[in-house]
Amino acid sequence: MIVKMKKLTLLCTRSSQEKTLAALRDLGVVHLQHVQLPEGADLDEARNFSAHLKRALEVLPKSTDVKPSGKTAHETVQAVWDLIHREQALTEQIETLDLEARRYEPFGSFSPEAVRELAAKGIRVKLYKAPAKVRLEVPDGVSMVELSRTRNTVYFALIGRDGVSVDAEEIALPTQSLADMRQQLETLRVESEQTRAAFHRFSGDRFAVAALASEADDRIHYLEARAGMGFSEEIVYLRGFFPGEQESAVRQEAASNGWAAMVYDIDPEDNPPTLLRNPRWVSPIQAVFKIIGVTPGYHEVDISTFFLLFLSLFFAMLVGDAGYGLLFLSLTLIGKRRFRKLPQQGFNLLLITSTCTIIWGALTGVWFGMASLPAVLSQFKIGWLTGAQANENTMLLCFFIGAVHLTIAHVWNTLRIFNTWQALAQLGWIGSTWTMFFTARTMVLYYPFPPIMLWIMAVSVVLIVLFMNPVHKIKSEWFNYAVLPLSIVSNFTDVVSYLRLFAVGTAGFAVASAFNGMAAEAGAGGLVGGLGAALILFFGHALNILLCTMGVMVHGIRLNTLEFSGHIGMQWSGQNYRPFKKLSNEEL
Repeated sequence: MIVKMKKLTLLCTRSSQEKTLAALRDLGVVHLQHVQLPEGADLDEARNFSAHLKRALEVLPKSTDVKPSGKTAHETVQAVWDLIHREQALTEQIETLDLEARRYEPFGSFSPEAVRELAAKGIRVKLYKAPAKVRLEVPDGVSMVELSRTRNTVYFALIGRDGVSVDAEEIALPTQSLADMRQQLETLRVESEQTRAAFHRFSGDRFAVAALASEADDRIHYLEARAGMGFSEEIVYLRGFFPGEQESAVRQEAASNGWAAMVYDIDPEDNPPTLLRNPRWVSPIQAVFKIIGVTPGYHEVDISTFFLLFLSLFFAMLVGDAGYGLLFLSLTLIGKRRFRKLPQQGFNLLLITSTCTIIWGALTGVWFGMASLPAVLSQFKIGWLTGAQANENTMLLCFFIGAVHLTIAHVWNTLRIFNTWQALAQLGWIGSTWTMFFTARTMVLYYPFPPIMLWIMAVSVVLIVLFMNPVHKIKSEWFNYAVLPLSIVSNFTDVVSYLRLFAVGTAGFAVASAFNGMAAEAGAGGLVGGLGAALILFFGHALNILLCTMGVMVHGIRLNTLEFSGHIGMQWSGQNYRPFKKLSNEEL
């Protein structure tokens, strides 16, 4: 659920500003809303220093078997930055010299010094390149020596007395020979590798640098809070939001510190942050919200429970293979054991989705795309999903899931506005959704269309037209009536959109089966063929798993964040609740 918030305005004297911010940070429950844009020289300096530290953290390897160097965090950062500058300088030198070597490579390796000695004796040697199809006129007394040729360009040298020239692009002599360039390049590359290896010497100091970076971020937040306060003569003030359950703690802190604290209820025009608090079994879905970067608005609804339930179903149908589900489950259990310090929400989500995938794959008889199954696995199959009409039945199931999913959205809307006439419009959308279900069933699967659905659709349209907007908003919301036909058509496409669950799942099975067939043919060639078959199976199924995972990200999440969210009226316009408090020294 979305935790109810309260709005706070807090006033204090200028002389107690620092003390107030320190106490408020220790309280750690108020999400600040800056009165003015935080800016200032000290804030810019703090931000630059934080970026300086984070860059050092980026290049420090995460190693647990290297002991700390004994340097302070500041000394380590300075040493790391010296290495960064050294590596950048070497990289620039390597790129410049490599470009130079490539430029002179068509002319071969020669000594520029020898050419200069010849020039001192009156014999000129010049380098040129010209289009291969151009016929060049070489002056008398001048020798032209072709050095190399490509399909489009010829590289050559002219040798003669003073005044040697030809109508082509002249290439200046290099400062060193090609052999010397290559030798210098090798030396620079060795130095660059040594520099990169030197970063590992400080990997044992990463925790100390991370702690320093956390302190730098903490200072930024503090300076932003101070610079974002409003002021009027000797009074400074701030605004923010906090969970309503913390009201007594806020008021007690205000009384203890002599603050003037005014607490208000949230108004519809306010934009508080969103704090989600769900049951433990629902919390894994937070990992998805973090990955895709979405948060429900405070005035919207929390669909976490239905998001988790339907995403688990979509994951199972899109991957569709019990063998893959077992693999995911095994890797997840290993990951939970080996990486206990990492956030567990992602692992817990994979436990749920992997289990659902195993169940769905077992019911549909799909195990690593095998054409025939052992008896022990075949007994779990359901005839309705595996028989002669399996494809048609699965498509029908997809339409049904879509209609149920969208119906939940409109039922939820109905319950939210149950005491208004607009609830009748939501009932109309429910009727429209199921009419579209039967329409899709008829158009795609050729089932007879129930005549009663025409009457239901007519009643639904009437309800939508009459009650979609309050009476006092009919004029201002006239555009909704103009696009209503498009909205009804969109309702049909939304139901049909769930067919992607069948299409992607079927494609995954086809790919797995194809690789299994290729491996079976290759495996008939003895030991070498067996090795080839193993490689085909490994890389083929790895590719298919990658494609299935992408399918979940693209289609499974889309059906929740677009189709379902669109029908429930969500815009994902929220901002996460980030209270003003001292940061923990976690690795960045």
